[in-house]
Amino acid sequence: LAGVASEMCVVMVSFLDEAVGSKKGTLTRETLKTTIADGAAKRVRPVFMTAATTFIGLIPILWSTGTGADVMKRIAAPMVGGMISATVLTLLLIPAIYSLFRGWELRGEGE
Repeated sequence: LAGVASEMCVVMVSFLDEAVGSKKGTLTRETLKTTIADGAAKRVRPVFMTAATTFIGLIPILWSTGTGADVMKRIAAPMVGGMISATVLTLLLIPAIYSLFRGWELRGEGE
């Protein structure tokens, strides 16, 4: 779970860096916000697909009734909650924090 969550966040930040880097010469606060929103919007489907594959892999474990199912359900349930929180973190919080840091850099450059 930690590996998948960190990978989704790192890919989001690198994608946002690439999108902002392409507009480096004409970067203002307004273009920064629209560029970050556009870059994050392009990552929505890949992030949801990553989370969906993890959910699909955990469904048989959550619905199993065989030997050891009680132990495995206790492991799989927090992973489902963790994937939900990692998806929300990646899609909402990471672009917001990225926007704050890039906004501070713009202020430091004397916009």
